[in-house]
Amino acid sequence: MANDIKHRVNDADLAAAEGLEKMGYAQELSRSRGLFGILFMTLAIMAVPYGLAAPIATALIGGGPATMIWGLVLVAVLTLTLALSLGEICSLYPTSAGAYYWTYKLSPPSSRVLLSWITGWMTLVGVWTISLSVNFGTGQLIVAGAGIFHPDWIATPWQTYVIFLGVTAVSSVVCLFFNRYLPLIDVACAYWTGIGVIVMLVALSAEGRAGRHSAGFALGHFDPSTSGWMPGWTFFIGLLPPAYTFSAIGMVASMAEEVHNPVVQLPRAIVYSVPIGALMGLVFLLPITFTLPDTSALLAVPSGQPIGVMFQMVMGSKGGGFGMWFIIFGIGMFCAISISCAASRATWAFARDHALPFSNVFARVAAPPLTKEPLPVNAFLLSTAVQILLGLIYLGSSTAFNAFVSVSVICLGSSYAMPVAISLASRRRLVKHAPYSLGKWGTVVNAIAVSWIVFAIVLFCMPTTVPPTPTTMNYASVVFVGFALFSGVWYLFNGRFHYRGPPQVGDSHSAPETPKMVFEKHESGRASTTVTPV
Repeated sequence: MANDIKHRVNDADLAAAEGLEKMGYAQELSRSRGLFGILFMTLAIMAVPYGLAAPIATALIGGGPATMIWGLVLVAVLTLTLALSLGEICSLYPTSAGAYYWTYKLSPPSSRVLLSWITGWMTLVGVWTISLSVNFGTGQLIVAGAGIFHPDWIATPWQTYVIFLGVTAVSSVVCLFFNRYLPLIDVACAYWTGIGVIVMLVALSAEGRAGRHSAGFALGHFDPSTSGWMPGWTFFIGLLPPAYTFSAIGMVASMAEEVHNPVVQLPRAIVYSVPIGALMGLVFLLPITFTLPDTSALLAVPSGQPIGVMFQMVMGSKGGGFGMWFIIFGIGMFCAISISCAASRATWAFARDHALPFSNVFARVAAPPLTKEPLPVNAFLLSTAVQILLGLIYLGSSTAFNAFVSVSVICLGSSYAMPVAISLASRRRLVKHAPYSLGKWGTVVNAIAVSWIVFAIVLFCMPTTVPPTPTTMNYASVVFVGFALFSGVWYLFNGRFHYRGPPQVGDSHSAPETPKMVFEKHESGRASTTVTPV
C-alpha cells in the first residue's frame, strides 16, 4: 500500500514537472507538500489570532465588539471571493512566479510585459513588507508581553529593533537549515493554533475578572467616539485588522513548485483557508468581546500594544495573562517562519525571470550547510536583508515605519487584483476552462473581489483617527508612490532591456550552475527524484 501511494505521488510530481516545463521553467525545488501541508502553511501565514490580536487597538478605535465580530465575518466573505478568483487562475498556471506570470498570460500582447513587470514589483514589495510587519510585529508583541510584568516600561526604538533582529534570526535559521521540517512545523502550528484558541475560549470565559457582558454588548456594542470619524467610516476602520490578517492568502502561490499536484491542491488550500481562518477568528474574538475590559484603559497602554495587559486584566493575574499572551506569541513565531519562506520563493521567482538587479545571483539554487535540499538561499538572504534595512526606519520614525505595514496590504492587494481584473476585462476568455473553474459565477465573484481590493486600498491609505497629527497620519500612499517610482526608474534604465516577461515554452530561465531536479524512471516503474548539478 505504501509503495502504491508513493508511486502515485511521484507520478503526480512527474506530471507537475512536465506542466512546469511547458510553462518554460525547470523543476529546481523538491515537492514536499500535499493538500494539508500547503493548507497548514496558508493558515500559518494568516496566523488569524495573531493577526487580530496585534492590531487590536485599531479594532477598539473602529467601534469595538460589533466591528470586531461582524467586521471579521464581512471581510471573510469578501476575501473568499478573492480566494476563489486566485484559485481559479492558479489552477491554470501553478508556478512560483504567481501573480506576475498570471498577468503576463492573461494580458494583451502589446502590454503584457509592462503589466507583468508592474505586478511583479508590487508582489515583491508586498511580500517583503508583509514579512517585515510580521517579524517586527512579533518583536513588538514581546514588548507587550514584558508590559504584563513591567507596565510602566516603554521600550526604546533601538531595543525594539534588536528584538526584531532576534525574531528575524530565528525564522531565518529555521527556514535555511531545517527546510525539510517546515511542513511538520506548519502542522505543529495548526495544532498550536487550534488548541490555543480553545484554551483561550475556556480560560477567558471562565475567569472574566474584568467583568462580563451581555450578548447584546458582545455582538452589537458599537462606539465610534474614539476615532473622530463618522460612524460609517469608523466601522470601516475596524475592518483593518481582519483585512490585514487575510491579506497574504495569495502568497502560497510562490510555493507552487514545492507542492504535489499543485493544479488541484493549491487552489483548494487557498480557498479552504478562508472559512477555516474565519472560524478560528470567531472562536478567538467571542470570549474577548464577552469579557472586554474598559476600552479607554486599553488604549492608554504606553506600548500601544494592549493585548498583553488585556489578557492580564481578564485573567486576573500576571501569570494567567502571560499564558494567554504566550499562545499568541507562539502563533506569531510560526507565522514569521512560514511567511519568510514564502517571501523568499517569490523573490527567487522574480529574479529567475531577470527582473531584479543581479538576477543571476539571486536566481541561484543551492543546498545550504546541514541540508541536502536545493533552496534559493541568495533570494532568502536578499529578502531578509531588505527587511532588516527597512526596519532601521523605526529608529527614526515609528510613524514612517507603520506606513510600510499598510503598504504591504496595498501592494499585495494590487498584485492580486491585476490578473483578476485583466481576466474580467477579457470576459474571462482564458480561464473559462481552468481546472478549478468558477463557471457561470466567475464574473460576479471576480467583480466582487476586485471591488473589495480597490476599497481596501483606499482604506489602508486613511488615518485611523481624525483630525490627523504628524504622528497619526498614514503615509502609506507616499511609500507606495516611492516604491512605484523606483520600479519605474529601474524599468527605464534596465528592465526594458533585459526583462521580456516569463519564459515561453522551450525558453527556460533557469540560472546557470544551479541544482536541478531530474526525474528518473526505475525499472520497477516507480518514479524518483535526484538532484544533479547543471
